[in-house]
Amino acid sequence: MKNYILETVLVFLLIFVAVSIWAKSIPEEFTPALSHHSELNYSSLGSIFTLLAPTAAKVKINLYNNDTDLRPIQTIFMKKGLQGMWTAMEKGDLKCKYYTFQILHKGKWLKETPGIWAKAVGVNGVRAAIIDLKSTDPEGWTKDVRPPLAHSTDIVIYEMHHRDFSVASNSGIQHKGKFLALTENGTKNAEGLSTGIDHLKELGITHVHLLPSYDFGSIDEARLSDNRYNWGYDPKNYNVPEGSFSTLPADPAARIREFKQMVQSLHRNGIRVILDVVYNHTFVTDESNFTLTAPDYFYRKNKDGSYSNASGCGNETASEQPMMRLFMIESVKYWAKEYHVDGFRFDLMGIHDIETMNQIRKELDKIDPTIYMYGEGWTAGASPLDESLRAVKKNGLQFPHIAVFSDDLRDAIKGSWNDAKAPGFVGGKTGLEESLKFGIVGATQHPQVNYSLVNYSKAPYAIHPDEVINYVSCHDDMCLNDKLRESSPFNTKADQIKRQNKLAQTIVFTSQGVPFILSGEELFRTKKGIHNSFQSPDSINEIDWHWKSIHHDLFDYYRNLILLRKQHPAFRMNTQADVANHLRFLDIKQKCVVGFMLTDHANGDECKDILVIHNGNSQPVEVSVPDGEWTAVVKDGQINLSGLGNIENNRITVALVSSLIAFRK
Repeated sequence: MKNYILETVLVFLLIFVAVSIWAKSIPEEFTPALSHHSELNYSSLGSIFTLLAPTAAKVKINLYNNDTDLRPIQTIFMKKGLQGMWTAMEKGDLKCKYYTFQILHKGKWLKETPGIWAKAVGVNGVRAAIIDLKSTDPEGWTKDVRPPLAHSTDIVIYEMHHRDFSVASNSGIQHKGKFLALTENGTKNAEGLSTGIDHLKELGITHVHLLPSYDFGSIDEARLSDNRYNWGYDPKNYNVPEGSFSTLPADPAARIREFKQMVQSLHRNGIRVILDVVYNHTFVTDESNFTLTAPDYFYRKNKDGSYSNASGCGNETASEQPMMRLFMIESVKYWAKEYHVDGFRFDLMGIHDIETMNQIRKELDKIDPTIYMYGEGWTAGASPLDESLRAVKKNGLQFPHIAVFSDDLRDAIKGSWNDAKAPGFVGGKTGLEESLKFGIVGATQHPQVNYSLVNYSKAPYAIHPDEVINYVSCHDDMCLNDKLRESSPFNTKADQIKRQNKLAQTIVFTSQGVPFILSGEELFRTKKGIHNSFQSPDSINEIDWHWKSIHHDLFDYYRNLILLRKQHPAFRMNTQADVANHLRFLDIKQKCVVGFMLTDHANGDECKDILVIHNGNSQPVEVSVPDGEWTAVVKDGQINLSGLGNIENNRITVALVSSLIAFRK
């Protein structure tokens, strides 16, 4: 017993000394560095709690036996230390207990909060849970490695929502709508075609982009039988997986373990994992964990004192504030280290300041420079932060190695996002040729692009091609199939819509940069015309796996497009200089036609030259091409990498609404 007491005292003494020395060593102007310190350091001998709450008059910890008891079993008052850091130490093994912090602010006890750094929580994330994180590691977790990635331009991103992908009755998946759905191999639809993770492998994508998977606020984890749906862009606890995607939301360790199992499974199958992170706003404002920890600090406000709302969700966080900046940096690092996440997509990245994004990139490079970062280079409304400081796409040259979405190429291909009836290039609209060329060169500087004619951007915003995401659809707005139907003349046949679909994705996959597709586009997905399905039922959002059977021709086209890109590095150049030197646009006079050549074994390609022509017209066009022995591999809506015939002369016909791709070896 004496040895136990002595050991306990020594542990707490060492922790106390370490924290004290650390705090004293930090310059006063950088006091927020303490904010990344875990709010709980657990040991079987005892636990130390820390909370950075500079404006609090008092802070107490409420300990609970579970996450439903109304009264705490113990209340511990914390001691205020240097620079607003509060600490408390409690001996004994507190594993399986729950806790909250509560601060006294301006004479009033605010509501309880699990803190901004909770790493395990109970149902609905109301209370933090005390667990041993090591116990959540699945077998072999320490040997889990990221699948190899030579260059960022090798990436092919597939965006999915956990529930959409696996919840359908014909998915053949047992753990429908759960993290574990992506651990099941051998699943098939009613016709025997692969679903789930086997479908992803068959398709050939390299990265899965998971819609928000942290603990979000819109789903009641205690009432999952209600079958409520949400995309999850309503953050509650940033550093804990969402409970509704777990098989046991009431078990704080289960959601953590199952998320890790999912990552491990995807890695074993050669697929990297990208997490959609939403640091730009919170689900609630006055009762958020940020406000309940440090009121009036984490959010931007207007001159009149009201909350600014560049997110369109009621508030926007202030990444330029040192504590918020450090929180974002350390949160991203935590997901990369603890959960082995391979990439991050930043929702409304334009709300964040450039310095914060550059610091995140710098810290991730220390962990693994192949961890990919990208985001939306815009806001959803006005912000008090000066635009020159924001990570918007027009400032893209100031945050290298962080990609932005190309809405320029997106809307050029399919038509305006905010006008469902407006057609794009694939619908025969003219005047979008330069916008298409802008996307084809990966938003970089190219001597043959007239930037004054580009639809949105009048200058390049990428230094290198891997700093742009090329896409035609994502979870936002209408999916591709629905948009094409809505923007086409009444009674346009499905075969014609498919031709537009194939042309659209051929443009994406033959453009320089990183291609991105929404889950189900390869299956002719429809959301029945719903523009904003963030809380629509499964009948709107789910992937109907019967689609794979009836639209297998489209799936095969997508699969071969991805294979075409993988086999030919000319489509994956890594530098602006290579793109400028090896990509040459053809001088085509016809409207709604864009053609180019990739020349001189671009990026080490086995082919000397590659010819690509996109025709958005509803009739065939005749185009002059350089003399030579060309072999077509994409022609008239068909794709065959072994060849679809030779081109015999320098005048060729490109079929209506289609691409022609030919090789010259």
